[in-house]
Amino acid sequence: MFKKEKNSKKADMAASILLPIVLQIRRIQMPMKTPFNFNFNHRPAIFSHPLNNFSFSSPSLPLYPTRLSCALSPTPPSPSPSPSAPPVKVLMEKMDLIGIVCDEQCTPGKYYCLLCPKCKGGRLMERSLSLHVIPTGDFAMWRCFQSECGWAGRIFADGRLAFNEFSRTAKLFGGTVKKSLILEPLGDELITYFSKRMISQETLKRNVVMQTAGRQAAIAFTYRQNGQLVGCKYRTINKKFWQAKGTEKLFYGIDDINDADELIIVEGEMDKLSVEEAGFLNCISVPGGAPNKVSTNAVASIQKDTAYQYLWSCKDLLDKVPRVILATDSDEPGQALAEELALRLGKHRCWRVDWPYKDDFNRFKDANEILMQLGADALKKAIEDAKSYQLCDTDHIQVEGDLESFHEPS
Repeated sequence: MFKKEKNSKKADMAASILLPIVLQIRRIQMPMKTPFNFNFNHRPAIFSHPLNNFSFSSPSLPLYPTRLSCALSPTPPSPSPSPSAPPVKVLMEKMDLIGIVCDEQCTPGKYYCLLCPKCKGGRLMERSLSLHVIPTGDFAMWRCFQSECGWAGRIFADGRLAFNEFSRTAKLFGGTVKKSLILEPLGDELITYFSKRMISQETLKRNVVMQTAGRQAAIAFTYRQNGQLVGCKYRTINKKFWQAKGTEKLFYGIDDINDADELIIVEGEMDKLSVEEAGFLNCISVPGGAPNKVSTNAVASIQKDTAYQYLWSCKDLLDKVPRVILATDSDEPGQALAEELALRLGKHRCWRVDWPYKDDFNRFKDANEILMQLGADALKKAIEDAKSYQLCDTDHIQVEGDLESFHEPS
């Protein structure tokens, strides 16, 4: 065992030394004889790749007859590979999911110069990504040697992922964490936690919800665009949130509305998963919670409206949708978020969900609370009963303050 560990360390050290040298040699020796397809956005939003016990396939979900259209139709899961499937084959399937495409069968112990899916080879479209599969085939490592890119990481045959962007300093309630984060399939503890919140394993798999490795695992909501992993948001069971500093803000579940003619916007990742349990796949969540109050200022220009860049970055996609259902939280920040979104999307095409009352004075807070307390049918009905935003009474929304302070969803 110690010998194997020692050999693995030697392989890692040798790889870090040889990667730049091999890259330069391959650049000189390997002219591009045939044109390459540099477009890595050709994959569909839903994948059918069996990944050991953690599948990216889209399971069949119970869809209810409804006037709301779903953005994507679930496809039957593909058969899982046999437990004896070669590790290299598993690695290639996983690398394909994050955009690293080999032109040939990867051989353990060899180095490959590929096109980086992040920077697309830079201005000269060079094959700047150096990939190495260690001799045992247990994991592959890569690094892009474009000076403006530098994307690096590892992918393991057992389902774990490790990227250099996850090692950046992250904000965590005023403090910081600097340790490198590795993602792995959800363990029993977090699967049980989601089960208590009425979120099924099928929904977790379809949305590629993972966890950080270590004794105190945190939930990792993976953000994907055009099928590629572009970021993560982390949450502990006791509601501590953090995200890598500098991560681009993006709607959670953006690939689920590529072909939607109606969409639902919620306030948190847990609510997006809850709405899916009610049968709606055409749902996205804002990435950063809600403002405390509606701003008194006019909506800023796109370049200056920094708090809502996640909306403007997909403006072309949202402009195609004639009907938007705002299913934000029922508290004051949630209603302020609905107002801010409606101002930017256009109130004429917005509908708003009024969550049902749980007693004489208080409404249920959000989609997940209704799913837990009343069930999927009640959640489905509340969404279907959404009212035209222009007809809703918004007098209770307090129009003051600014967008500097955001609160996180439950």
